Amino acid sequence: MSKKVQEAPETGLEAVNDTLTSTVEKVQQNKKIIMICTLVVIAVAVLVIAYFYFLRTPAIQSQNEKIGAADLQLALGNDSVATAQYMTIADDGSYDAGNRAALQAAILLYQQGKYEDALKYAEKYSVQEDVIGAGAQSLKGDCLVNLDRLDDAVKAYKDAVKTSDKNPAYTPFFLMKLARVYAAQGNHKDEAAAYETIVAEYPLYGQQHGVDVEKLWERAKLEAGE
Repeated sequence: MSKKVQEAPETGLEAVNDTLTSTVEKVQQNKKIIMICTLVVIAVAVLVIAYFYFLRTPAIQSQNEKIGAADLQLALGNDSVATAQYMTIADDGSYDAGNRAALQAAILLYQQGKYEDALKYAEKYSVQEDVIGAGAQSLKGDCLVNLDRLDDAVKAYKDAVKTSDKNPAYTPFFLMKLARVYAAQGNHKDEAAAYETIVAEYPLYGQQHGVDVEKLWERAKLEAGE
C-alpha cells in the first residue's frame, strides 16, 4: 500500500521569508520607477532654469533697456519717437516691459487723437494693479466715447469702477464718466443711479472737485421721471 507523501506545511517563519522576498522585489522595482521619475523631474527643472537664465533673463534685460530708451525720449519731449518705440516694445508683447509699453503707447496715442490706435494698445495692457489697471479701463472708455461706441464705453467705465475697488480718489471719478455717457444715451435712470452712488459713498468728492453732484442727481431723476 503506497503512502502519499504529504508536503509539509510552511512554517510561520518560511511564510514570512516568502513575503519579505516578494516585498523586496517590489521595492526594487519601485526604486527603479522612483529613480526614473526623479531624473525626469530634475531634467525638467534644469530646462526651466536654463530657460530662465540663458533665454528669458537676457530677453527681459533687452526689453527693459528698450523701454528705458523710450522713457528717455519721452522725458526729452520727443513724444513721436517715444510713441513709436513703445509701440514696437508692446508689439513684441512679453514681460513687464511689454505690458507697460502698451499702456504708455495707448496714453500717447490718445493724446495725439489717434483713438483707434490708442484703444488697440490699451486692450493689449494686462491689468496688474488696482489704480493703474482702473485707469487703463477708463482710457479704453475715453477712446470708445470718441469713437462714438457708447455701449462699449459704458462697459469700460464699469470695469474701471470695479477694478478701482472703491478707491475714494478714483472710483467716483469713473462713476462721473459713466453717468455722462448714460446722459448722452438718454438713459437718465442709470445716470441718476451713478450720481446717487457718489453722493452716498463718496460725499466729499463733489466738494473736493467743485462739482454739485446732488444737483446733477436731482436733474437726472427729473429727466428719468422719478
